[in-house]
Amino acid sequence: MYKSVSAEEAVKVIKSNNRIYIQAAAAAPQILIDAMSDRHEELRNVEVSHLHIEGRTPYADPIYKDSFHVNSFFIGKNVRHTLKAGNGSYTPVFLSELPILFKQNIVPIDVAFIQVSPPDKHGYCSLGVSVEATLAAIGNAKKVIAQINPKMPRTHGDGIIHISELDVFVEHESPIHEHLLPDPSEIENKIGDFVAELIEDKSTLQMGIGSIPNAVLSRLGNHKNLGLHTEMFSDGVIDLILKNVINGDFKGVNPGRSMATFLMGTQKLYDYVDDNPFIEMRSADYVNDVSIIKKNPKMVAINSAIEIDVTGQVCADSIGTKMYSGVGGQMDYIRGASLSNGGKAILALPSQTSKGISRIVPFLKNGAGVVTTRAHVHYVVTEYGVANLYGKTIKQRVAELVKIAHPNHRESIAKAYFDGIK
Repeated sequence: MYKSVSAEEAVKVIKSNNRIYIQAAAAAPQILIDAMSDRHEELRNVEVSHLHIEGRTPYADPIYKDSFHVNSFFIGKNVRHTLKAGNGSYTPVFLSELPILFKQNIVPIDVAFIQVSPPDKHGYCSLGVSVEATLAAIGNAKKVIAQINPKMPRTHGDGIIHISELDVFVEHESPIHEHLLPDPSEIENKIGDFVAELIEDKSTLQMGIGSIPNAVLSRLGNHKNLGLHTEMFSDGVIDLILKNVINGDFKGVNPGRSMATFLMGTQKLYDYVDDNPFIEMRSADYVNDVSIIKKNPKMVAINSAIEIDVTGQVCADSIGTKMYSGVGGQMDYIRGASLSNGGKAILALPSQTSKGISRIVPFLKNGAGVVTTRAHVHYVVTEYGVANLYGKTIKQRVAELVKIAHPNHRESIAKAYFDGIK
């Protein structure tokens, strides 16, 4: 009844002027991406939209600008060049609201590219390591093209679709994209120490991917009864779950389970989540919904920034006017944690860049985007300590943030700020 075709055959459903949505992060189906890109000579004005995706992005080469235009909802390294080259755009959106853009046809989808596990005996496939806005894209796309991959973990939660929902599919086995992280540096470990001290037993955690989140997780081995309600997680949580440090017993939402909307890490992570009922994958409009997040008591949101000014304004998506990443879920979780009973919203970042430029600044760069406002910020953490800005006046905030800036910059930051407001 259901027949597999080649990738070349599958992507023939794509027409010029179509909009494509590609499943995010580690789930991006490389075989379909490559087959679509190979049609560059015959296709024109195809918009390829997605959040951050792992793997090759041949369609993003500026030489194919007449064929493909990249629309990023979160800008990854592999497509960042398109913004300057002119064959790419950025659509700012909270991750919690991206599914709404599809459901309400504000951003109509012609074709959805997805990667799923093989169907079970009832014909149901799993979206595996990435649900985010993919369910909404599937529900509203005119055509759904899938790579059915036995390497895709079968995860529990929202991401279950019947094979009959696939208009075309390709059976192809290939490794799921892995994301490897270096060991945290001495500075990142110091930040991890400070953040871990802010986390109480029975807290529920949200954190991104990176060396600082891993440094924090490595310091939580003696904590008790933590929960996980997060946009995404990586390998760092596995040992804490196995040690019963993370058990979800005191969560306010889906207690006894750990929740995410996408996953990215090594094969160890993908093996761990396969058919594991403790891990629940839900759509981004649920996982990142502020009204849901705040129901977790002692919700702790740990996020980062490109720079933060001394009043508490957080730039997390651009370097001046140059778009770098995206809004993502930072505001969803900063607000959700702030409204949680006993919750803590934390921004953690090194005090300066690898080139010695201070990341705590008197004023944001010209054109910098404010992802999190000064009214939303509670804690800011660097390797020099913790600044608690909640309920503080502007002058008090300046003093708090200057104290945790790098010593080489403290005097100049304060002077520049007070000279600038005279």
